[in-house]
Amino acid sequence: MSNPSPFAALPKVELHLHLEGAIPLPALWELVGKYGGAPDLPDLAALERHFVYRDFPHFIDTWVWKNQFLRTYDDFTYIAEQVARHLAAQNIRYVEAFFSPADFARHGLRPQGLAEAIRAGLQRVPAVEVALVGDFVRDMGPERAAVTLEELHEARAYGIIGVGIGGSEQDYPPNLFTAVYERARALGFHTSAHAGEAAGAASIWGALRSLRVERIGHGTRAEEDPALLDYLAERQVPLEMCPISNVRTGVVPSVAAHPLRRYVEHGLLVTVSSDDPAMFGNSLAQEYQALVDELGLTRADIRTLILNGIHASWLPEARKAELADAFRRDPAWLAEA
Repeated sequence: MSNPSPFAALPKVELHLHLEGAIPLPALWELVGKYGGAPDLPDLAALERHFVYRDFPHFIDTWVWKNQFLRTYDDFTYIAEQVARHLAAQNIRYVEAFFSPADFARHGLRPQGLAEAIRAGLQRVPAVEVALVGDFVRDMGPERAAVTLEELHEARAYGIIGVGIGGSEQDYPPNLFTAVYERARALGFHTSAHAGEAAGAASIWGALRSLRVERIGHGTRAEEDPALLDYLAERQVPLEMCPISNVRTGVVPSVAAHPLRRYVEHGLLVTVSSDDPAMFGNSLAQEYQALVDELGLTRADIRTLILNGIHASWLPEARKAELADAFRRDPAWLAEA
């Protein structure tokens, strides 16, 4: 992915990145070929055109389709290395990356084996630090989530620091997973939840009240309830916002219509990530550029969003301070001042 944005050189962090949605397309094409290809996709260009969505449910269907080409632990070592190399090339220094083990149980793959395989690939690219976040995948229900949680706990040695929940938010509300999140906190996991993306403000309230999460994934539709905006601002609950993702899945019609700037002006703690960059054709630098071009943010605003990402991360406080200081002293950071 070529990226002429002046933000490409800035040191960056990602708090909302799905490993399986970040596989560089040439690497995914290799896996498509490995497993016999897809008859209606004759080449890499056709694969790229396949990642266009009518709406959010269509995106979920395409996500499931893509995952059929990840069948072995070696596949996960391969994609982890390729994703990490792509991140390092963008000067993304720290990432908290989701992976969705329940999606691959049908291939006989277990969370511990997946985490081990992913970590093996990530370790080949020391230029980027990646912590793992287990995604329960709400479509599989709370019982499956409870099993996944215990399996993730057994695999924590491979750098799993938190849990989250994605999938069909509109069909599986947060309260179904209250007990799972209570157990996750008892085990010492950090917590996040996708909310306010495919469902409205009530879903965000549910994530806050039922799941008691530390961060909200997306939160795009929070402004449907002004009281919720006030709550998020007062409590400084970090939002993992992904504007281009929201455009691609039809949550908002354009970046220009995205509420991110209004949230910043309301005092919310906003961070920006790319979500599923290989599936949406975006990068983190392109997210920043779109915010400047379409929402009128300044370069100083972008630097603040990056520092917000460090502040909202699940790194130890001393490590946050060290990373923020390194960013502020980076030549690219100074050049943007």
